[in-house]
Amino acid sequence: MFTVAAIALLVTLALALLRGLLGPTVFDRAQVANTVGTIAVMLLAVFGFLFGRPEFLDLAIIYGLLNVIGTIAVLKFFRYGDLGEPGDGEAGR
Repeated sequence: MFTVAAIALLVTLALALLRGLLGPTVFDRAQVANTVGTIAVMLLAVFGFLFGRPEFLDLAIIYGLLNVIGTIAVLKFFRYGDLGEPGDGEAGR
C-alpha cells in the first residue's frame, strides 16, 4: 500500500515538473516549486514508514516549514522586488 503511494507521488512529481517547464508565467513556476516541496514532505514521510525510520517524519516537518517560508519569500520578492526594507542608516534611533 505505501509502495503504491510512493509511486503515485513520484508520478505526481513528474507531472508537476512538466507543468513547471511548460508554465508561461513565473507564478506557475512558483506554484510548481511549492508543489515539489509538498511532495518531498510526503515522500519523506512515506519512505520513513517503509524503511522503519521514524526520524524521517521529523525531517519532513522541518522541510515543510522551510518550504512555506521559502514560498512566501519568493512571492514577496516577485511582488515588491526585494525581501526587506533597506532602512535609512540610523539603526540606533
